[in-house]
Amino acid sequence: MTILAVGAAGRFAGNVIPALAQRNARVRGFVRKPEEIAQVREHGAAETAVGDLRDRASLDAALKDIEAVFYIAPAFMAEEAEVGKGLVNAAIRAGVRRLVFSSVIHPVLSVLGNHIAKAPVEEAILTSKLEYTFLHPSRFYQNYEAFWPKVIETGVLAEPWSAETRFSLVDYRDIAEVAAIALTEDRLLYGTFELCAPGWHNRHDVVTLLGEVLGREIRERRDPGVLGEVGPGQRTMFEHYDHYNLLGNPLTLRAILGHEPRSLKVFFEELAAGAR
Repeated sequence: MTILAVGAAGRFAGNVIPALAQRNARVRGFVRKPEEIAQVREHGAAETAVGDLRDRASLDAALKDIEAVFYIAPAFMAEEAEVGKGLVNAAIRAGVRRLVFSSVIHPVLSVLGNHIAKAPVEEAILTSKLEYTFLHPSRFYQNYEAFWPKVIETGVLAEPWSAETRFSLVDYRDIAEVAAIALTEDRLLYGTFELCAPGWHNRHDVVTLLGEVLGREIRERRDPGVLGEVGPGQRTMFEHYDHYNLLGNPLTLRAILGHEPRSLKVFFEELAAGAR
């Protein structure tokens, strides 16, 4: 079976290729730029296809002789719902058997465009007759990589929302492991799985962990401009996070993996050691 990994050079989908390679699966990495081919090959892809999700011809070519697809949408992509539905239609045309969709926790949150855009894609899959698995991961540990240089330089973790807001978090490598199971086994078929690591962390909790890992005091600050110029979708998300938690339960991820999910502290230790 050949599996197409969409966004194979991305920060998140890029973790799915090694997880599949560990299971001896044959992976075709779908990338947008030719210069990304070498990176995807190094991660374990046996084949690559270059194209654009909005371009029917390149999508059809990428899906030729594919039996299963892993799909995660680029973050805050314009017309995300339509692009996702286009991928589903292309998978049907190509005779794909299975689609694993890395969606988002709580896709019913209509105020958040990056959440609600996932719902029409899920609906398209549900009415497609494809085999499917929906992954609903919480906020990723990997998002802290964007803040890391400033934390090291200033001793401050600054984020654009309230320090009191609590999040369920998860390492995307654990999501990649679940995706690999869903693509190569049948035990997760037709399931919708909320995927979170243990803990409901606010920024006070996070800076405490950072202090333990780095061996010095780390302070926190609310800074709406810390990430520079962002689009309206991200601004809306930050405003929502300023007032509301984003929480889930770790039971499902623990059960699927058969072991404890990676902890946030271990993730920070890897960052501190330069292993990320």
